[in-house]
Amino acid sequence: MSNKMEKYRTRIANLDDISSITKIYNEGIEDRMATLETRPRTKEEMEEWFVKRNEKYKVIVIENTEGKILGWASLNQYNSRCCYKGIADISIYIKGSMRGKGIGKKLMRYLIKTAKNESFYKLVLKMISHNKAAKGLYLSMGFREVGIYKRHGMLDGNWVDITIMEKLLTD
Repeated sequence: MSNKMEKYRTRIANLDDISSITKIYNEGIEDRMATLETRPRTKEEMEEWFVKRNEKYKVIVIENTEGKILGWASLNQYNSRCCYKGIADISIYIKGSMRGKGIGKKLMRYLIKTAKNESFYKLVLKMISHNKAAKGLYLSMGFREVGIYKRHGMLDGNWVDITIMEKLLTD
């Protein structure tokens, strides 16, 4: 029996990946499941976001054997105060047609490994509470729910609750 996950490769992103990253991010904006952002981003905006990042805060991609990017994730600055330098906020976006196929776990495994290599001891995230698939992914990867921000953001005229989760990377 062959392992279907062998069809995918994870790696650190580079500037040439920005078109694909932008397209996948904009899908996440449009479907209203992954972010409270409401305006699609341009390639130029995402290039600026990418090049202004601190080297420690990696962006990674997952691609198929033909090199087509199917998802991306990033380690983001949680807080600029030095007491929080070991904590990274994370983002993950999967191409709509690829969701539910297991690539999110492979991407998360690589993101966690990358975070450890960059000396992070804790990952945190905020997610739209009604995104059950994302919550299932995070729980399966060892994250725990910390709490819920009630009526935390407005999306299409409706209040949205935000779930806060964390994962300790060290004992």
